[in-house]
Amino acid sequence: MSGKTSAVTGRGRGTARRLRRGLQALVTVLGLAAALLLGLPGTSQAATQLPCDIYASGGTPCVAAHSTVRALFAAYDGPLYQVTRASDGATDDIGPLSAGGYANAAAQDAFCGGTSCRISRIYDQTSHHNDLTPGPAGTSGMGADRGADASEISVVAGGHKVYGVWISPGVGYRYTGAASGVAVNGAAEGAYMVASGTHVGSNCCFDYGNAESSADDSGNGHMDAVSLATTCYFPPCTGSGPWVEADMENGMFQGANGSNTANAGNSSPFVTAVLENNGQNTYALAGGNSQSGGLSTWWDGSLPTQGGYEPMHQEGGIILGTGGDNSNWNMGTFFEGVMVSGFPSAATENAVQANVVSVGYSGETNVPNGPQGTVTGPGGQCVDVAADDTGVDGAAVQLWNCQSYAEDQHWTHNVNGSLSTIGRCLDIDGDGTAAGTPVELWDCNGVGGQQWIQQSNGSLLNPQSGLCLDSPSDATANGTRLQIWTCNGTAAQQFSVNGGGPVTGPGSQCVDVAGDDTGGDGTAVQLWNCQSWAIDQHWYHNSNGSLETLGRCLDIDGDGTAAGTPVELWDCNGVGGQQWVQQSNGSLLNPQSGLCLDSPSDATANGTRLQIWTCNGTAAQQYALH
Repeated sequence: MSGKTSAVTGRGRGTARRLRRGLQALVTVLGLAAALLLGLPGTSQAATQLPCDIYASGGTPCVAAHSTVRALFAAYDGPLYQVTRASDGATDDIGPLSAGGYANAAAQDAFCGGTSCRISRIYDQTSHHNDLTPGPAGTSGMGADRGADASEISVVAGGHKVYGVWISPGVGYRYTGAASGVAVNGAAEGAYMVASGTHVGSNCCFDYGNAESSADDSGNGHMDAVSLATTCYFPPCTGSGPWVEADMENGMFQGANGSNTANAGNSSPFVTAVLENNGQNTYALAGGNSQSGGLSTWWDGSLPTQGGYEPMHQEGGIILGTGGDNSNWNMGTFFEGVMVSGFPSAATENAVQANVVSVGYSGETNVPNGPQGTVTGPGGQCVDVAADDTGVDGAAVQLWNCQSYAEDQHWTHNVNGSLSTIGRCLDIDGDGTAAGTPVELWDCNGVGGQQWIQQSNGSLLNPQSGLCLDSPSDATANGTRLQIWTCNGTAAQQFSVNGGGPVTGPGSQCVDVAGDDTGGDGTAVQLWNCQSWAIDQHWYHNSNGSLETLGRCLDIDGDGTAAGTPVELWDCNGVGGQQWVQQSNGSLLNPQSGLCLDSPSDATANGTRLQIWTCNGTAAQQYALH
């Protein structure tokens, strides 16, 4: 849809082989649905019949298939998506763990460790090779799109950690031109996507599907994309959405000529959104919970009778996260989607929904959930980047009302002491050291102006200047530009790094919890290679002196006080065994025992269990809080 008319402002590939009609299709697909029961979440190999196999068996083959989560053909073993590393511009293709399986998130984590990555390409799994890349500027007036932060949102699918595509304003993808096999000029087609029903907005446009071959509004009927948004373009609407809608250009349609109060919306964390269009006079919409149950048919009837929609005039471009003219003001989270040739039967769509449910999607989809977290400051406001998730070099860093969905309010505290968001770091203008110098966003480059150390009094110290992050005159209003100033411990300098930060110890290893981000009471606390993506290596410094990760605190076994007692994770309860005070010599003192955090015999190997020991200032007791 055009934003101008919005109601609110060589790689290898694996071989990839409604709401109506057809007893023959029904029999075929019921057999497929039964076969799906053989595919169980928890293995790298997905069900025997995956969505594109199901569509092909129903006579409506996939012409585009995109996912950062899993293969959409049982035989597919090629790349799912490409990530580009911010530190050096290198790229890596992320594929499934096995043919027909789930994405190898560990490969992404290893490649992007210590820096950030963007998703620079989403591969088409069909033989048409209709890959998506960040889109060009369009006639909406928005600039070219940027790729999504590759680690912004992780969920579980098939028992595996996988990453979705976090769409913020300015993020979007496109196949520019007429994509191979995609419907044009009134041909029949269908599309579905699995997206978040909780990370949604009303601006234009969180779409997936057919769009103009160039990024400009060509008129009514030149788009045919499925949308999930809170956009009530043609009132009245039922409830507050989000609704599965059809963006057919210059309108977000829920039925007939727009309004359809029968569309009750889909607000589950994972939503299956379905659009079908025969290209001549009929279209259909359906939605369902991707975690359970079937599809609800929201519309199955006439195309809009306004000029241009009967017949359709599709151009065969493909968009994800934007409108046809690159209107990229909305937000959403995308996990998988396909486009097919022809008008799928109800049996086919229901079998695809059954397969989606078998994936076992789980996790939060409405907030960034990696090791990043908000940095709250004076007045409970959040440290924010001006310009709504589109910050470039030199963008002002300010205070703003906290918004759970704001990508640029979620910061990662890195091992080198930097704080990064949307691929850049919190920096002092000109790498300055004078009181009153404003702070800004800049490419992460390791300079002294990008080092921020959390102090015990709640301030964030920049060691190079010896000054602290500060809100001028204790201001708390939205848009207050932050600066550095003489450290004074006042409310103007109270900044809480809620995502925590790494604690580096002997051998530059990180203090880690055994069990990969799943630690319960009694879990060993140890040394391990620093991993920027590891949530359990980011420790929050509470005001009572405790160190917390995964919702639990660094504790001494049995609240003990004897030298050699191991440390562990335990529910935060304020006991003396959970108090840790940074000393001037770099050690972490537990006042109750009078002993320090220690690595036995100066060991630095992965898995070294930490303990308390007589304070001695040796390398075994050097722990830096970031």
